[in-house]
Amino acid sequence: MKLKPRARKWYLVAHIVSAGAWIGIDAVLGILVCTALISDDPAVVTTSLQALPLFAVWPMLTASVLTLATGVVLGLGTRYGLVRYWWVAAKLAVNVLMALLILFALRPGINEAAALTGDPEGLLYPVVVAPALLLFAGVLSVFKPWGRIRKESHVPARGNHRTDQALRNGRRGRGAEPVGARR
Repeated sequence: MKLKPRARKWYLVAHIVSAGAWIGIDAVLGILVCTALISDDPAVVTTSLQALPLFAVWPMLTASVLTLATGVVLGLGTRYGLVRYWWVAAKLAVNVLMALLILFALRPGINEAAALTGDPEGLLYPVVVAPALLLFAGVLSVFKPWGRIRKESHVPARGNHRTDQALRNGRRGRGAEPVGARR
């Protein structure tokens, strides 16, 4: 599947916007968690922690899935592929890992903190790790390091029987063997 240039641009815009939304939601998560940790006012702490479930799980997961979906379409529709280049495979792995962490690690911690039964210090880990991984994915998008996962093998065009036999015998493309030539 090859995307037409106009469609590729729209998918790229959607990919960038969804990743930007994800980064923004992570920033707000960090601000609310840090506010709850450093504030001395119980009302501010309570409000900060109770605001977390309103946006931190489902909007963040939605942004993650949109980023993943548009990235897969771009991978399949462009020369980069999904697992043709190391940087694309790394971004794919980071996105899938983070979506799973949102569901299975962040959601329970957010719910406990919002119910004021959990420790908000436990939310510092996602506040640090998530933006770092998203920054890593952004850097990969710009610099595209590491090259191809597998080098493409160039299979020579199949010639006639005499050329194939000459190649097997160590002759390299010098044409047919001359009449009367001996080895």
